[in-house]
Amino acid sequence: MKNKYVDFISDEHFLDCVANLHKAYLKAKNNITKKNFYTNKVDTIKLTFDAKFNDIDEESLIQAEILRQIDKSINNSIGTFHEQILGGIKGFEIGNLSGYDIKAKDNTLFADIKNKHNTMNSSSAEALFQKLSKYADENKKAKCYWVQVLAKSSFCELWKGEINGKEYSHSRVYKISGDQFYALLSGKENALFQLYKNLPIAVADYLNSIEKTKSNAENSALDEIKKETKTSKRTILDQITFENYSYYLGFDKL
Repeated sequence: MKNKYVDFISDEHFLDCVANLHKAYLKAKNNITKKNFYTNKVDTIKLTFDAKFNDIDEESLIQAEILRQIDKSINNSIGTFHEQILGGIKGFEIGNLSGYDIKAKDNTLFADIKNKHNTMNSSSAEALFQKLSKYADENKKAKCYWVQVLAKSSFCELWKGEINGKEYSHSRVYKISGDQFYALLSGKENALFQLYKNLPIAVADYLNSIEKTKSNAENSALDEIKKETKTSKRTILDQITFENYSYYLGFDKL
């Protein structure tokens, strides 16, 4: 029977991957309490500039900052989504924290997947090259790939050049764009395009299939902070600054 969504993985696997990402979204949205929001110190000096120069009220500003934190968490989950999709292609599997993200079951391919081309500094790039070279050396028939799902162009080429002042090259270590890696594993030139075009259909089918239950209170951080301002009589920004930096000289006077 013909697949509904794409022709390189089953509909069931596709929907499982969508379900896993949906859970990640719900977890991220339900996880921003005041305590979580303050985990990394809030830059209230920057937020002051943002409020004044962009003419944004404090409440909208904090809500936008909370959404930025959610987005940062979700970006990591998007990479996992691609790993899970690709791991459903016949002959391949995901790494499950074993050092690689995707490998061929016959050990002829190993890959590390990054969602965006600019997510690594030079030290991370050097460590990744060394890791892929090790896989290639240990598996003489293997080709090893640094995959950039969202790359600046479409390519598949040997990864060689200078990293941290050292020359690196290996005859079986490559860097490859997302479209070409999807094509390589699936044997379908337009595999990533298929995914893109059918993703809205799969997501709609998934959402229609699940029971609509009321989720936990989302983003309680702002409500918690506003509750504190009612007794402290501080502005929202002053309250956040006080709760983050009251131990700084003079800040206890807020």
